[in-house]
Amino acid sequence: MTIKRYLITGATGYTGSFLAKDIVNKNIAEVHLIVRRNSDLNKLKEIKDKVFIHIHNGTIENMIEILNQSKPDIVFHLASLVLSSHEPKDINSLIESNILFGTQLVEAMIQNGINSLINTGTSWQHYNNEIYNPVCLYAATKQAFEDILKFYAEVNNLKVINLKLFDTYGPGDFRNKLFTLLNNAAKNHELLKMSPGEQFLDLVYIDDVVNAFLVAADRISKMKDGTIESFAVSSGKRIKLKDVVRLYSEITKQEIQIDWGGRPYRKREVMVPWENGTNLPGWCPSVDLEEGMKKIYNHEFINHE
Repeated sequence: MTIKRYLITGATGYTGSFLAKDIVNKNIAEVHLIVRRNSDLNKLKEIKDKVFIHIHNGTIENMIEILNQSKPDIVFHLASLVLSSHEPKDINSLIESNILFGTQLVEAMIQNGINSLINTGTSWQHYNNEIYNPVCLYAATKQAFEDILKFYAEVNNLKVINLKLFDTYGPGDFRNKLFTLLNNAAKNHELLKMSPGEQFLDLVYIDDVVNAFLVAADRISKMKDGTIESFAVSSGKRIKLKDVVRLYSEITKQEIQIDWGGRPYRKREVMVPWENGTNLPGWCPSVDLEEGMKKIYNHEFINHE
């Protein structure tokens, strides 16, 4: 039997690193990664010798060569620059990371006869539950790239599944996300300034997010050429930020000092997450929030004592 080849962008990020490790550990496919010259590969140290690493120098010529060398059956595109708000100096980086890089990737796929792409979108493309209303410039760039994918699907028979992620969480999260902030505040006995906390969150555990990508990989292999589908990777449950913090404090038996209202809501704060997405067929979350919180606590506190 011929083993499949998967190519992953964004494997040095949190979700991408978990996806790469899962595919390698389950021996699902030969794994190829695209990274930048200055990428930190420490997150991949346990699988570094089991994957093929391609360094992208920023040019389309180099991207075409990488796709020619790797010849993947499916490309998982997770690389992106995520900014909840931007400054003028961020514009070039947002466009280069979220539009230019992805367009080079897809063009290189077409040039090498590769036509299956699983792309990563965001629920932030749907502010106030609208069909399209970006929360921020980052979300606008994600939508812009999806529009580019429509062109490639129409003209070059590209097959695309867009997976729109909500709030992802899990152990070992090196991002400046909610549970990292709570853990740091508890460890250091510091007062954490937060918004008033009335916004609802949709939290999906990292193992479930990874499984969504693998379910999508199975689905895309059966799709017709030139087809684009978009799905929400949602827990299906909403919980107020204040209640998340209370529950985490109870489960971990930690005293977390919060200054509710110590900082204002962000501009265009998402008070209720997008609710109109189509669920990915064959996928549903298996780790509930309480179980996920316990896994984080066990990793961050118990395993490191």
